[in-house]
Amino acid sequence: MSESGLPQSRQRRDETTLWEVFVRGRRGLSHVHAGSIHAADAQMALRNARDVYTRRGEGVSIWVVPSSQITASTPDEKDPFFDPSADKVYRHPTFYTLPEEVRQM
Repeated sequence: MSESGLPQSRQRRDETTLWEVFVRGRRGLSHVHAGSIHAADAQMALRNARDVYTRRGEGVSIWVVPSSQITASTPDEKDPFFDPSADKVYRHPTFYTLPEEVRQM
């Protein structure tokens, strides 16, 4: 037990930041949320994320983001939040032709 009355492991966890981990796989084109870890700083978060989420060498890139820095919409907001995009047809790629050099879009 520590002076604060918390177990040592709990006290250490309270002094660290919760990080969200995103990993891009060897065949993936984008990063995918892999999970969360606790770490004291960004470098430690990267090392821990590598050890936990890419043990078999499946990742080629890792992003770590403090959970407190992520802002997200809620499922309850789905309809009013996404409605404005329906009237902007120019955002849909149906009006554009891609050059043959472009393999992925």
